[in-house]
Amino acid sequence: MGAPNVGKSTLFNRLVGLRRAIVTNRPGVTRDRIYGLVRLGAGAFTLCDTGGLFPDDLDSFSASARRQTEAAIGEASVLLFLVDGRSGLTPLEEDLARDLRVRGKEVLLAVNKVDEPADSSTAADYYRLGFGVPVPISAEHGLGIGDLLERLEELLGPLPDDAGLEMKEETTVAVLGRPNVGKSSLLNRLLGQDRLAVSELAGTTRDAVDTLFERDGHRYRFIDTAGLRRRGKTSDMADVLSLAAARRSIERADVVLFLIDASAPLTAQDLRIAGQVAGAHRPLVLVANKWDLVTRPDEVTRRLRDELVARIRFARCAPLATASALTGLRVERLFPLIDEVDRSSRRRLTTPELNRFLREEGWSGRVPRLLYMTQTGISPPSFLIFTRDASRIHFSVRRRLENRLRERFGLGPTPLILRIRSRSVRRDAAR
Repeated sequence: MGAPNVGKSTLFNRLVGLRRAIVTNRPGVTRDRIYGLVRLGAGAFTLCDTGGLFPDDLDSFSASARRQTEAAIGEASVLLFLVDGRSGLTPLEEDLARDLRVRGKEVLLAVNKVDEPADSSTAADYYRLGFGVPVPISAEHGLGIGDLLERLEELLGPLPDDAGLEMKEETTVAVLGRPNVGKSSLLNRLLGQDRLAVSELAGTTRDAVDTLFERDGHRYRFIDTAGLRRRGKTSDMADVLSLAAARRSIERADVVLFLIDASAPLTAQDLRIAGQVAGAHRPLVLVANKWDLVTRPDEVTRRLRDELVARIRFARCAPLATASALTGLRVERLFPLIDEVDRSSRRRLTTPELNRFLREEGWSGRVPRLLYMTQTGISPPSFLIFTRDASRIHFSVRRRLENRLRERFGLGPTPLILRIRSRSVRRDAAR
């Protein structure tokens, strides 16, 4: 933690070993809590990147960002207080130090942007803040990181085994939608706490924010993503990085919660986001949010389903849920849908089952003849089918085959990947 723009996100990325947090020269880009695992010897600890403690008049998001930082401080065992070694000690940092001293928590002071060993003496100027000997580091260049980790290990004490922290089964859920459709509000409802910064202005979320949540013995990793904007509307570098983070979130999600505004027709922007999900073949739950604004629910439900089937064909098998993040209406029902879609996407079928399916459904005897079928992957289920001449397989054959697979094996709510290959006549004859 620390003042804005002292390099907190750069240090977070350095310690976690991934580009998890957005880094720019502009203060105030990080607004939510972002968590990552830091390995230290045979153990590991959880590191939280915060938006910093803002001056009250910085911008309209400062109050929300401050609440997130306060919550992170409450959770923490050790506070890593980061200051900017280039700018010298500022009145804001002195105020923050006074605040931290009365918290009753261990505080480790690190002086960032000490890029040359000769400059390390400047860190001594910060000794008067009262947190012991400061650690000079350069988060950008990796200088002093070993010393910092040694001090953290001393303060944290014995660490849990890192394998134990990572092996617990969890479902990763990316929450997607255009800006201001209510993603962060819905996630706060699901979590039952004010976990993410929320504003009526679009674009509050910039990072893809991971949140772990346990329910009925199962762990979920929710990713609140930045709203995917229209092409040509992302000249700001932070927005460009936000879009890249959102797209990476789609790739690593087990299930995507795709939010649309129930009170308005689908937009071209909605379709573009749906295309991103379709291209990644991610299992999907459609959520019609803002249902509290709908006055004719039956009529709107029919319109949405017809519009989705007509304009987002790949979503025809995805469940459609109606909810209101504002009032909490039917939000709890999303968990069973997430679980159902995730189970379907992880389903494994044996090769004998699949080839018996081909015979019983008549695929092995009709023209074009399907000779052999096997499953090659899960999440989503992927299948490889051999035939004599794959070029003769019309798209309608693929569609019928997919529909029958869904019906036969209960694969309804997950996307399927079907690959059809030709098998040579010589190899077939040899058999």
